[in-house]
Amino acid sequence: MAQDQAGPAMRWPGIAGRQALVTGASSGLGAHFARLLAAQGAAVTLAARRTDRLQALADEIAAAGGQVDCLALDVADPASVAAGLEGRCHDIVVNNAGVTATARALDHDAATFARVIDTNLNGAFDVARHCARAMADAGRGGTIVNVASILGLRVAGMLAAYAASKAGLVQATRVMAQEWARHGIRVNSLCPGYIETDINRDFFATEAGQALIRRVPQRRLGQPSDLDGPLLLLVSDLGGFMTGTEVVADGGHLVTSI
Repeated sequence: MAQDQAGPAMRWPGIAGRQALVTGASSGLGAHFARLLAAQGAAVTLAARRTDRLQALADEIAAAGGQVDCLALDVADPASVAAGLEGRCHDIVVNNAGVTATARALDHDAATFARVIDTNLNGAFDVARHCARAMADAGRGGTIVNVASILGLRVAGMLAAYAASKAGLVQATRVMAQEWARHGIRVNSLCPGYIETDINRDFFATEAGQALIRRVPQRRLGQPSDLDGPLLLLVSDLGGFMTGTEVVADGGHLVTSI
């Protein structure tokens, strides 16, 4: 099944004219979220390590009439985050950059575990902290969405580092929301289930992948467009009373029985 393209049929209030930052925007969900926000009228900053892929996406968004710029950013490198975000202030931040590692917990080496934590948890926190400081200093507030996972709320084998990083991100999101509400900053977690992208499409075509899909109550993979409503709710004025919460979009996977 082909990956859905962002194409909202309506404008959500409070997005058009805002400055939006999307990390991990060079592919997958990050690229999809960037297209979605640009189509809603936000001026989008595409951030990732792979700047060549960012430029291709920027050209696509610009050709469709969107406002866009690119930012070379390695979220796992505090110096890169500090330098890249210096002098910038965004109204909307989508903390999407992430990595994973598949191994039994007994076989996870320290370097691999640290790499996942540094990107998914430390990196997301660092980006959120810099952006929140700019929002607070500007006195205009904003909204931050940390892309977590249902594996931040439940467990699965072979993904110890990933699950730990996403669980930490969910809890960090709650703390950020509590502390930054006084500055008019909302912070929430978006927790997707299994979403079909170019990276995982071949796996889900295998027997093991098909078996996993059968465990989802809706008996299907999610598509990137299944996250459009949840994301737009969290970043728009319609979600203005939502902060410190987790929005799950997983086809019912989280509530499956043991």
